[in-house]
Amino acid sequence: MRRRSLTASLFSIALLVASVPNTWAKAPALTGFFPAGAARGQSLTVTMSGKFDHWPVKCWVEGAGLSVKPGEVKGKLSVEVAADAQPGVRWVRVYDEEGATSLRPFIVGALPEAMESEPNDDPRRPQAIEHVRTTVNGRLSRSGDVDGYSVKLERGQRLAADLEANRHLGSPMDAVLQIVSAEGFVLAQNNDTVGLDPRIIFEAPATGTYLVRVFAFPSAPDSSIHFAGGDAFVYRLTLTTGGFIEHAFPLAVSRESPTAITAIGSNIAGSDSVLVVPSDDRRDLLSLTHPSLAGTAEIRRVTGAMEVEVEPNEPAKPQVLSDHGSVSGRIDPPGDRDAYLVAMKKGEKRLLRLESRTFGLPLDAVLQVLGGDGKTLAETDDVGDSSDPELAFTPSADGDFRVVVRDLNRRGGPHHAYLLSVIAPEPDLVLTLAADMFEVTPGKETKIVVAIARKDGFGDTIAVTAEDLPDGVQATTALSRPSDASAKSVTLEFRSGASPQPGPFRIVARSADGRGRQRTALAKITGFEVETDRPWLTILPAPKPKSP
Repeated sequence: MRRRSLTASLFSIALLVASVPNTWAKAPALTGFFPAGAARGQSLTVTMSGKFDHWPVKCWVEGAGLSVKPGEVKGKLSVEVAADAQPGVRWVRVYDEEGATSLRPFIVGALPEAMESEPNDDPRRPQAIEHVRTTVNGRLSRSGDVDGYSVKLERGQRLAADLEANRHLGSPMDAVLQIVSAEGFVLAQNNDTVGLDPRIIFEAPATGTYLVRVFAFPSAPDSSIHFAGGDAFVYRLTLTTGGFIEHAFPLAVSRESPTAITAIGSNIAGSDSVLVVPSDDRRDLLSLTHPSLAGTAEIRRVTGAMEVEVEPNEPAKPQVLSDHGSVSGRIDPPGDRDAYLVAMKKGEKRLLRLESRTFGLPLDAVLQVLGGDGKTLAETDDVGDSSDPELAFTPSADGDFRVVVRDLNRRGGPHHAYLLSVIAPEPDLVLTLAADMFEVTPGKETKIVVAIARKDGFGDTIAVTAEDLPDGVQATTALSRPSDASAKSVTLEFRSGASPQPGPFRIVARSADGRGRQRTALAKITGFEVETDRPWLTILPAPKPKSP
């Protein structure tokens, strides 16, 4: 009798648990996609990695030309890329009634796509790539995994082999790329061209079949010495004998007069070398593509005059550079030193900013300021977490000063390009959020703190508001005054009304008098050195009333 009672009790508990599964469900967790990209005009099924207690989920995409919908099978998405979609990164967020995931990248490519076919780790039996204008979606699925692809090349043919993994996809891998001969000799190898991602431009010495080999170490070094792999080690390998964009030159255009610039890279014909800068995109950092070329090029919009280096411009014969101006140049050949003559006035602070690694280029730059007598007045290399130098300089007297650019290790070449800007610091502010997603519960108040950094004496009172809010959600406005605690942060209060909906929004700061600057709050995307201005609001279920 006691045993039957215990069995009945356990059965009753099991029924109770089965009847309320949703109360224990968690918010979805998305770590990535496989494949991690698709070609323009392609429709495909994509597998998500992560946890999804509710199905189907809903999907939101930041960027045009990509449609993402849940499939019938849990963890599968139906993805469609528009035929006219602009190549590049799209950011996808998955959400349900319990919460939302952080944004994850999905890449729209310019070339036909293929999937890795295992096994392909035996160098004698690699996966054959029949058309050498292909992007392969692959994964180093286990520790020790090595993926191999064979391509046929004619003598003198140039192959661009470019791997995207860590920088754009967030894969935890420091990949190595090799070109191997049919006899097994390594003819070319690279591991860190664009951040931790490798790229090889290879000219075939003879007609034949070559092996392109991929393996990786963990991006966060550990005490082990082995090739790394796992579900998250996803990559996209572009193999093409057609045109491939490595970077653009110059590296910037003037905000006042945007123009077309030149694509630099392998197998690019003169007619295909022009990259058009979109006039309707006013962002500071732009990613440019070309409909006939693989690859992308990042450039910057700058305020003021934009110039291009003119040789010779060594320290003894510096090139004149306008105060408040920018110049794009190259450290070429190795050991080159470029110098610019800038007229500055006593006590007027200037910020000398050089960018190269920002654009995925190899220059390890050093910035130096020389006085009229040739003595070094200031010098800097890397700044903080950045591999590019930035130098604040305030002259002690009026004069002409030489700003010298060189490579730390005396390296150089046509790809060692840079952008040097002479900036007069102006009062400004930066708004940041602690996360890129927040939760609102009906009937309760959610507080979101906006951190405010006032730079170079910014002293306006500003109004901070939430805009483009989802239906059914309201938020307060907060004032940030320069003279009290609100100068560094303010708190906005969010409440939901009738039938609230989840969705993205923006937080914007404007000078309270209606004049002056406008800035949008940014939130860092988890796992990436990328920020978004579209944080997310999740609407949680309303709490049930307590029983009397």
